[in-house]
Amino acid sequence: MTTLHRKLFRDLIHMRGQAFAIVLVIACGVASFVTMRAMYRSLLRSQADYYAQYRFPDIFAAVKRAPEGVAKRIREIPGVAEVKPRVVMDVMLDVPGLAEPAVGRLISIRPGERGGLNDLFLRRGRFMHQAAGSEVIASEAFAKANGLVPGNQIDAVINGRWQRLTIVGIALSPEYIYEIRGSGSLFPDNKRFGVLWISADALTAALNMKGAFNSIVVSLQPHASEAAVIAQMDRILERYGSLGAYGRSDQISHRFISDEIAQNRISATVIPAIFLAVAALLVHLSFSRLVNMQRSEIAVIKAFGYSNWQVGAHYVQFSVLIGMAGCLLGCVVGWYFGIRLAAIYAEFYRFPILVYRPELRIFLWAVLITGSAALAGAIAPVMRAVALPPAEAMRPEAPPRFRSRIIDRLRPGWISPGLRMTLRNLERQPWRALASAFAICCSVMIVVVVFGMFDALDRMMEIQFRDAQREDIVVTLNEVHSARTRLELARLPGVIRSEPFRIVPVRLSYEHRSKKTTLLGLLRGSEMRPMIDRNGKSNAIPRSGIMISATLADALHVRPGEKLRVEVLEGSRTVREVLVAATVDDLLGANAYMDLHALNRMMQEDHSISGALLQVDAAKQQELYQLLKRLPAVAAVSIKDAEVNSFKDTIDRSMGLSLGTLMIFACIIAMGMIYNGARIALSERGRELATLRVLGFTRNEITALLLGEQAIITIAALPFGFIAGYAICAVMVERMQTELYRMPLVVYPSSYAWAVLIVLIAAAVSGLLVSRRIAKLDIVSVLKARE
Repeated sequence: MTTLHRKLFRDLIHMRGQAFAIVLVIACGVASFVTMRAMYRSLLRSQADYYAQYRFPDIFAAVKRAPEGVAKRIREIPGVAEVKPRVVMDVMLDVPGLAEPAVGRLISIRPGERGGLNDLFLRRGRFMHQAAGSEVIASEAFAKANGLVPGNQIDAVINGRWQRLTIVGIALSPEYIYEIRGSGSLFPDNKRFGVLWISADALTAALNMKGAFNSIVVSLQPHASEAAVIAQMDRILERYGSLGAYGRSDQISHRFISDEIAQNRISATVIPAIFLAVAALLVHLSFSRLVNMQRSEIAVIKAFGYSNWQVGAHYVQFSVLIGMAGCLLGCVVGWYFGIRLAAIYAEFYRFPILVYRPELRIFLWAVLITGSAALAGAIAPVMRAVALPPAEAMRPEAPPRFRSRIIDRLRPGWISPGLRMTLRNLERQPWRALASAFAICCSVMIVVVVFGMFDALDRMMEIQFRDAQREDIVVTLNEVHSARTRLELARLPGVIRSEPFRIVPVRLSYEHRSKKTTLLGLLRGSEMRPMIDRNGKSNAIPRSGIMISATLADALHVRPGEKLRVEVLEGSRTVREVLVAATVDDLLGANAYMDLHALNRMMQEDHSISGALLQVDAAKQQELYQLLKRLPAVAAVSIKDAEVNSFKDTIDRSMGLSLGTLMIFACIIAMGMIYNGARIALSERGRELATLRVLGFTRNEITALLLGEQAIITIAALPFGFIAGYAICAVMVERMQTELYRMPLVVYPSSYAWAVLIVLIAAAVSGLLVSRRIAKLDIVSVLKARE
């Protein structure tokens, strides 16, 4: 070991507190990078492998009823590789142990057919027998949520007939990695919605669909044009009640998992950058102090023949050693958090195998990024050390040139001497104070963003489930019924109030742009489903014309007062020109709304409805649930309380770990910066503090004098952290706007209060550590003249 190496380790031991603070901040940045980047790669790889091995389709289409011969015509379209017609139907289920009615999506499969499109990964049990019409395979998420195993039975209403189904297997499908029902549902409710695969012969016989299908999936040849194939499929399927074919990008499960992958990629860039920027600041401040304190040592080293390059390498090694220690710790912590995060993802995204396996290049990137941050922080102090001539370095550093400043012009009685010294020191070293304030601002910003995201979600839930959805239950019928059905629903046990609605699939067109969506007809002045925007403001449904969501209006580039072409995608496929009467900035979906009577007139219907919104007496809910399970006309039942609980459970499990970890990291930034600043000040002002002790200042007074500087910086950084946090929240809310959901921009005062509390606790802990160093201050040693 060389002399410089021994000096390196002595300096490291002497600066162990500051070095440890820097290591922790670097570890936070590396851990977030490794966790998010490796999770991004793992999800991307798992998705690609699953899609390829189990043949996830490229195009999907639903029809009312089409003969199987139509599938042959689609197979002849140029670019089509494989076609799979099937029958899909949502039915009511009575699940053992579940009081509420559940919805099951029955999908037909050929028992002996394996390796085709949307092939199943059998987790447990077996495939059904060809002749066994009552045997089904249940999706894993549904079976796990309800404690179902092969051999259990569930009851279903299929085409108006009660049938008992036996579960013989538990499986996964690439079509339902994220298993939700759709139709406005954004979060999985695995207890009340599940996918059941049943023999094609049994399902077609039960639904009178022999020789026909109502759903078709298609895979494409390499380099085939998706848009061209969809256009030809729409022309072929139009006469069979097609709702329009769509590609993978609009398939709801694929869309959710792809959005999650994209967000992980962004998180793996932005969050580590904040931590490593703070780490570079800490390195810079610490090494600037080290070089100033070791001027004479640098002179001696050079006098003994060491070159400038060797001196520079010595200090670079110091910074790199600290950086690599932080990198190593961050890689270990990132690996651990990645495993925890993968377990959470496995609860929501159903892959046959989701292995968190960070690639070697991720760790290499972590080393490269950490080394760059350490060098960026150390480069300026190292250049100063190299530039010092031995003769100049042997002299003590010239005292800084002070001049009268604002604080010196204040009357002596206005502020105490201690506060005057603190403010004067801050005023004479503004750049160091700004650097410290920036780091603390970052920690405040992170806390505000964490709590701000929870605030936005809470407000979103409040607007959607309290203000916009005031019903208790939504009953959807299996086909369009007359208004008399509404009266029958209103007479069900426990129903206090009911309001009808009509749902119509439509294609809206304006100029050359078009969008497929649903047109929802509601009673004008509806009390159970008012039009509430993101700001909580109520909007009345127009008596005539159409109201569309702001997201849909932006996509079509249409404004109120202009006319839309409305093409109905069911029945006689009516086409009308309808005036856009208003827009509403709602939270979910890209929908269109009309007065129910106006919609019936446009459809040339006589008060037809698709279902009803019900307010229910809580004391009679169980009786109502049991009846709804057995009504042949009911296709689905949505329970608001179940949706709310599902929403909360999803948020708590999916965001709790990541946001909680960010809060811990924010505390580390605050503690690291405050502790480092106080330690540097203690080293630089040791003689000054010792002199004050000799002059009669108590230990508590000089501690307050030293930590007061950091307290002022912390308090000054708080409002800027609030502003930066709110700005980041605004950016995140804007970037998270999708057709599926929009989050309101809101940060409650409690979030700012939490930021203040967390930063103050971090500051208090740092102050306690520094005060212990002050208590051990050796006055005699500090006051000795430097050799």
